[in-house]
Amino acid sequence: MAKRANSVIGIDLGKHVFKSVLLQRKGDHRVVLTNYASRAVPDEIKNADELAQQIKLLLKDLGGSAKSYAVAVSDPDALLRIIEQPNTPIELLRSALRLNGLAVLNQECQNFVLDCAPVSATSAVALAGVTPNGTAVEKVGSSGKTRYLVGGLLRPMVKQISEAFSKTKTPANVLQLAPVCSFNAFEFAYPQIFANEAFLLLDMGHLQSTVLIGQKTELMLVRSVDYGGKLCGEALIADGAVDSATARMLMQQGDAGMADTCRSSLLGLATEVRNSIGFFEGQCEESIHRIFVSGGMAKTEMILQTLSDELGLPCEIWDPLETCEVALPSAKRQALSSEFVSLNVACGAAISYLKAA
Repeated sequence: MAKRANSVIGIDLGKHVFKSVLLQRKGDHRVVLTNYASRAVPDEIKNADELAQQIKLLLKDLGGSAKSYAVAVSDPDALLRIIEQPNTPIELLRSALRLNGLAVLNQECQNFVLDCAPVSATSAVALAGVTPNGTAVEKVGSSGKTRYLVGGLLRPMVKQISEAFSKTKTPANVLQLAPVCSFNAFEFAYPQIFANEAFLLLDMGHLQSTVLIGQKTELMLVRSVDYGGKLCGEALIADGAVDSATARMLMQQGDAGMADTCRSSLLGLATEVRNSIGFFEGQCEESIHRIFVSGGMAKTEMILQTLSDELGLPCEIWDPLETCEVALPSAKRQALSSEFVSLNVACGAAISYLKAA
């Protein structure tokens, strides 16, 4: 295999905003952020030409260049499951998923492009392009079986993304699911917590939120909740007859009426997170002590405080660039303080590529 490049552009194809970062590896232990960008996109992108145009605009905003591109996708129809199997070579399990996914997953998956990795090596889950060889240490459960993470995207989406990047003349070297990238970014940013504690990551996207629970390097639980920034925004403007900008301003000012609406809107999400914590703690006899939150909604203090109150646990934003050096112009460095909370997926995609180099 050819040696991978030392610079990579990580791209997060979200449902409302596309994000990108340009990371460079300098030496064995230094990773430097040299640029980042985000761009709101239409709610519906109909074909590869429209997607290619949005990617071009994002890369123009980003500036800079790299020989490699690591792409992450947020999609409500994506498949992401943890399964237990007898200890199986990765290539053999990939073949089993391709030939008889129904028997392995108890779900029809012929329309999906699938990949898999041991749960302790989730950075290996890639859906197209370059995939690591799966040689990481595997986690064997008490049943004597190994736990694997299986990820999949619908074939039409994979085809559309592949065609779009071909049209932009940029190689999509790795295609991954957004939750996997978020998990990998957290490992890089907070290695001590990742290696020694139980932790919960709550990524609040536009259409859905994702709950990831890890324990001492291992992904233990992953689930999606059909609640995100779109539903939250609709709830905030429904009763008060205000637009979204006014709603955000009122939330920042701590408006009591907006706080009540925010709490009512977040109750369902809080219940699902609470249930996930209860399931994990019941199975693993270890406690979650705080929740690490990311995504655009996490920029609003009222949302974080409401979740903290409902869950009885501190909810805090985390920085995917915690262990990265930052080499940005002054103005962009200042803006990063309010943008990093949404860059976890793009960072995770880029970091996964650099780690496998």
